[in-house]
Parts: sequence; structure tokens; C-alpha cells
Amino acid sequence: MDIREVVAVVTGGASGLGEAVILELVKNGAKAVIIDLDEKKGEALAAANPGNVAFVRADVTSEDDIRQTICKTVDRFGKINVAVNCAGVPDAGKILGRKGPLSLSLFQKVIQINLVGTLNVIRLAVERMVNNTPGNDGEKGVIVNTASIAAFDGQIGQAAYSASKGGIVGMTLPIARECADYGIRVVTIAPGLFETPLMAGMPPAVKESMAQGVPFPKRLGRPVEFAKTVVHVIENQMFNGCCIRLDGALRMPPK
Repeated sequence: MDIREVVAVVTGGASGLGEAVILELVKNGAKAVIIDLDEKKGEALAAANPGNVAFVRADVTSEDDIRQTICKTVDRFGKINVAVNCAGVPDAGKILGRKGPLSLSLFQKVIQINLVGTLNVIRLAVERMVNNTPGNDGEKGVIVNTASIAAFDGQIGQAAYSASKGGIVGMTLPIARECADYGIRVVTIAPGLFETPLMAGMPPAVKESMAQGVPFPKRLGRPVEFAKTVVHVIENQMFNGCCIRLDGALRMPPK
């Protein structure tokens, strides 16, 4: 897909990896809609890129919110042919902690936002994309999801997070196989340790220790590196039904 023909919705697009995706898409000539709950950051990012970026406050777990956002995207930019799922929460908790067993409400919250929210966006984006005019080789759209290496190397305390990200990895191939008939590709990226707002709050010594655990390069990933991977997936039609680890060969220890 020609990146200059892209109109994308990006969940979690107001900060972190999602913000980097927005900026990289616009830099390459695409148009994008930020889906986020953070109005201040979302509106500021849209205002800094007038004409090419719009912001819609929406909850990824709400069918009405996402359906309305997709309609607003089409009204604003004429179509939607890319959806990038970056929204997620990292809440951690041990199966048996100091206060007792893992909270079911915490587990359900993480699954609902990370996994169900991703599926919600996928299904409603696909519903609209099937009506697009086919491009090269009949392509009508691209879905890019964000998992995590925690899907494969989950650490102690990450049962909920790993389950949510493992679910995203697990549903990638079956959805891609179905959507192949519609001319829509589905790909998941599993990043390792990246410089995100979550990391920003950690002490420098802790961040440095984590960075030294990465075989090469011995540093945290940069959001722009994730964003460039998203752009490459969009442009390269042979990426489909797969999960790409973006982690510098890191394999996480138990804790």
C-alpha cells in the first residue's frame, strides 16, 4: 500500500508508541485519526499537525465509540484503510500476593482493554474496509496490532498482561486467514523494552539495568523504531498473518 494513500486510525495515539506511529505516518504523507481518552494530549498532537491529523476521544472497548470514530474518520478524510492498535494497560499482580489472590477485576480489566479492545477495533475497521476500492493485488486495508514479548516471555506478576498479549498473537493468523478473502492484511508487532511514558517514571539506574539486559543493541527501543516498523508493514504486502518480535534478541527472565 502506498503510504501516501493511507488514512489510519491509531488507538492509544496520544502518547508513547501510538504517538510515534501518528508522527511517522504523517511524516510519510498519510493522514491519521488519534483514538485516545487523553483529550489534552490528543488535541495538542492534532493541533500540531493541522489538516493531516484529527483527534477523537473514544474508549476502545465501546462498540458505539469506535463505530462513531470510524464514521468520523470517513467523513473527515474520505475513507479508512489502516487501523493500528496501540492502546493498552500494563497492570501487574501476582496470582498470590500479600493481600491475597489476584484480583479478578484487575485481570478482567486488562483483558477487556488490551484484548477485547483490540478485537473491537479490528472487527469494526474490517466492516468498513471491505467497501474500499481494491488497490494493488486487490488490497483494501491493513490492520497492525501491538502485542509484547510478554506474550512469549511473561514474567512473574504478568499473568493478566501476558494473557492479553498472547491472545492478540493467537488471533492474528485466524483473522488474517479470514480477511485474506476481503483483501485485508493483519499483522502483529511484539515490542520488547521501549522508551515509553511507563518507562519514563522509572529511576535511571533501573532503566539502565534493563537496557543492559538487551543482547544488542544494549539500550531501550525508541518509539520511532516501532513506528517505522508499522510503516514498513503497511508498505510490504508480504507481511500478513505473522507476529514480528522487535526486541533486540531479548528473552525476559522470570523476574
